[in-house]
Amino acid sequence: MRVVIQRVSEASVTIDGVLKSSVRQGMLVLAGFETDDTHEDIDWTCKKITQLRIFDDLNGVMNLSVKDIKGEILAVSQFTLQAKTKKGNRPSYINAAPPDISIPLYHQFVETLSENLGTEVKTGIFGAHMIVGLINDGPVTIIIDSKNKDF
Repeated sequence: MRVVIQRVSEASVTIDGVLKSSVRQGMLVLAGFETDDTHEDIDWTCKKITQLRIFDDLNGVMNLSVKDIKGEILAVSQFTLQAKTKKGNRPSYINAAPPDISIPLYHQFVETLSENLGTEVKTGIFGAHMIVGLINDGPVTIIIDSKNKDF
């Protein structure tokens, strides 16, 4: 499982011209799943996301988590995070989980992330063409890969 976390002052998802979800201060989390991802990958990643200290304390030091600031999270599925670009110029998505695997993983991810955050996580719609808007605060962008915990 691979996620890209962006610290945002606001973020939104629009589908077919209709606003689906939006958040204020918090995180936009883009999530891509591999075929061999497990609930352990989800649990570890969700804990890491909600405890990641990327928000400023009173001294301007990134020392607070999204939970500490009572921030919001918008989680969007994005299979292209699993792109392999080693050969040629067309990315390969061979490691991306197909929908029959990734849809249940995505729903479990959102549920576990909500439990860890202590409030509802906003979402897009799995598989939909989404317009994702954000104002990256910092900018702060973090990549987490559950298969490479040393990264």
